[in-house]
Amino acid sequence: MDSAVIVSEDLLRKFDVPGPRYTSFPPADRFVEAFTSQDYAQTLTQRRSGFAAKVLPLSLYVHIPFCESLCYYCACNKIITKHHDRGVPYLRYLSREIDLHTERIGTGQVVGQLHLGGGSPTFLNDSELRELMAMLRRSFTLSPGGEYSIEVDPRTVDAARLDALADMGFNRLSFGVQDFDPAVQKAVHRVQPTDQVFALVAAARARGFAWINVDLIYGLPLQSPESFDRTLEQVNALRPDRIALYAYAHLPERFKPQRRIATVELPSSSAKLSMLSRSLTALRAAGYVYVGMDHFALPDDALAIAKRLGLLHRNFQGYSTKPDCDLIGLGVSSMGRIGATYSQNAKSMAEYCDLLDQGRFPVVRGLALTRDDLVRRAAIMALMCQGELDFESVEEGHLLDFRSYFSKELEDLQPLVAQGLVDITPSGISVTPQGCFFVRAVAMVFDRYLQLDHTRARFSKII
Repeated sequence: MDSAVIVSEDLLRKFDVPGPRYTSFPPADRFVEAFTSQDYAQTLTQRRSGFAAKVLPLSLYVHIPFCESLCYYCACNKIITKHHDRGVPYLRYLSREIDLHTERIGTGQVVGQLHLGGGSPTFLNDSELRELMAMLRRSFTLSPGGEYSIEVDPRTVDAARLDALADMGFNRLSFGVQDFDPAVQKAVHRVQPTDQVFALVAAARARGFAWINVDLIYGLPLQSPESFDRTLEQVNALRPDRIALYAYAHLPERFKPQRRIATVELPSSSAKLSMLSRSLTALRAAGYVYVGMDHFALPDDALAIAKRLGLLHRNFQGYSTKPDCDLIGLGVSSMGRIGATYSQNAKSMAEYCDLLDQGRFPVVRGLALTRDDLVRRAAIMALMCQGELDFESVEEGHLLDFRSYFSKELEDLQPLVAQGLVDITPSGISVTPQGCFFVRAVAMVFDRYLQLDHTRARFSKII
């Protein structure tokens, strides 16, 4: 990304509208209950005998829903409890779910990417995490060159735990920071001293962790452009390999914890946009590459390299360096992708466990993609990941005439062309350096579901 690109607050304000994040297409709100656990089982059987099983490594996501303390901004699927003994029975159910998978696809399938998310995966103690990793290794083959990451709540780990995580095979840590300002931390019920985070990152690097991620959120209560500037200065001093800069979406009608946030303490829309604008400037000045949407990376990070080489992909965890491979989601509420299907597990622990007790996959909804879905997914993911769409590649992959198939979409792109966000040539579409910041708006033009259904309030803002 050219550091000379200026993104005006007027343009940011214009595109301050709701829209999908396109970690999948169609988005998860289009999943249906008509896609059952039996359908999921069949897709696994088909995978075992297909080309992908022989060539492409799997990705695994494991959801650990437990947290000791409630963060008021959180919209994740979680269970707040101080009873750490709940981890033991959950691991037993995870083991059952893993066994159901290996019955269908066999043991030893190669895994190139593993991510433990939550909740707080570090809610589990070291013995439980070791047991989980042993379960996965018994059923899958973890590639020596793979990426194995875990989300870390800085309040739940120390240097000794970092040693244990390294011994288990994790090579990427993702620290949830959100904001370093003590007043903001208190307002969202997540107090973690800055010195503690700096000490943990230093200890992680000393122990040989290859990559460090940091998550930030702008738009939280009591934040201001000036206070967030200070957080960014501290993050730049911390120098993580990747930074995820998320916009806080205040949806208290959907997410109960957010009802504890005083609306009057939230920054104004103009202040929030100013935080984003200043963040873009500060992070680029600090040498970070804008990967896409809300992700930044140092130039030598694998994500930035994949961006340069045109090898970037997206899955339910966001941007990925791995090939467009199948993803198995394990645990309550997890999402997966096998072939031309998507699936999601039961969101409640009771339903998740009940289905496994019946010997069934805990999948409760999903989607089998149509030909049109696949064509549009190819177009949207090319724009989201590469910033350009080659007509010929879509035509050859799906046996169609692009300009004819997407005639309305090409017409609808003209306002974005006029605003300098998109270029259209005889051979394809490219997102301009300025347009990269609004790539979700570009992708939305190709979203047939969104164009037919103008109710977008269920989505977060695209800026």
